[in-house]
Amino acid sequence: MERDDNTHTAMATTPLASWNEGPAKQAIMDFVERVTVPISPDFVPVAQRIATFDNDGTLWCEQPMQVQLYFAGERLDQLAKRDPSLRDREPFKSYLARDIESMKRFGKRGLLEVGLAAHAGDTEEEFEVEARAWLDRARHPKLGVLFKELTYQPQRELLDYLKAHGFKNFIVTGGGIDVVRALAEDAYGIPPEQVVGSSNKTSFEIRDGKAVVVKQAELGSFDDREVKPQNIALHIGRRPILAFGNSDGDLAMLRYTLTGGGPRLGLLLHHDDDEREFAYDREFQLSPLVEALDHADEYGITVVSMKSDWRTVFGADVKQAAA
Repeated sequence: MERDDNTHTAMATTPLASWNEGPAKQAIMDFVERVTVPISPDFVPVAQRIATFDNDGTLWCEQPMQVQLYFAGERLDQLAKRDPSLRDREPFKSYLARDIESMKRFGKRGLLEVGLAAHAGDTEEEFEVEARAWLDRARHPKLGVLFKELTYQPQRELLDYLKAHGFKNFIVTGGGIDVVRALAEDAYGIPPEQVVGSSNKTSFEIRDGKAVVVKQAELGSFDDREVKPQNIALHIGRRPILAFGNSDGDLAMLRYTLTGGGPRLGLLLHHDDDEREFAYDREFQLSPLVEALDHADEYGITVVSMKSDWRTVFGADVKQAAA
């Protein structure tokens, strides 16, 4: 996972250095120039420069399944030691057996509900400590590196580029909000208050004289598909002018962004690189890409090819390094 020092220096000082020259990179840079140059007819005031990014599969690797499902699985292992009957009940049975193909049949929402239930009873502070500790040691089962090292370098550069031009970046994820909040500031420079995601219902309690918010074993909000723009309106309060996703679960957010007034940019990451990462789209049951890809031109979406548009994926060739 080493890289040439000169290449590293160039990437650190050149905007979007990990992006190949082409229509996708040009679309991003042209858009940013149009909305940030004061004399431009498309100038957008800083307060309105809102960008929203999906997380799983858009900012970091989501194969063979979303990262936090592994996190929840470890907690379920602990629960099953206390209650062995979980190993005979679905969907816990498939989850505990790490039977990924069987797990996928329950769908993203079903697995998320199981994962959230596994952490019921935790306070927000307890969960953050657990999540950070897990992220510091948990490794991808195929690539052999820490999950938190599998963020995409071109996307980190894009977030920095947008921030340098007055954008406020938000993560709007179908994943559990608290896991992403534990990661986002260190990995992406996005503070926890700028993360919107799926969440447990919670309760307010006094424990040992301290007021705490406690997770319940029930899904509060499943932040996927049409719920994404609803939660953007609720939690952000401004329609984004730029959105970036990678699946049909992000399509509503992309269309919500693109159909507003004024200049808009919607970006869709296509995982078409099976050498440096994983190639998949419509066959990925947990988060398929079908309509957004087939109708990208019609909807005004700019498709970003991982294979063609990115010089590097993780900043090093992780798959070859792990092989």
